[in-house]
Amino acid sequence: MSYDDIPDVRDGLTRKERIVLYVLHETQQERGDHNVPTPMLWGRVCEYFYISPEELSKMLARLGAMKYPGQR
Repeated sequence: MSYDDIPDVRDGLTRKERIVLYVLHETQQERGDHNVPTPMLWGRVCEYFYISPEELSKMLARLGAMKYPGQR
């Protein structure tokens, strides 16, 4: 187990989860607080570390991300 996988004692987020939330927030602001497509988020997160699209989807589900009508 690496340090990236150990949850922070303050809020229980791992380093990778914190990066995903940060990138999601930044991208939402760029898009005028609109929804961020998962492929767009995945591409930007991969600039920080590699994560498979499936693993990103699982992480987003764990973090409480919701699919909106019309999203696949």
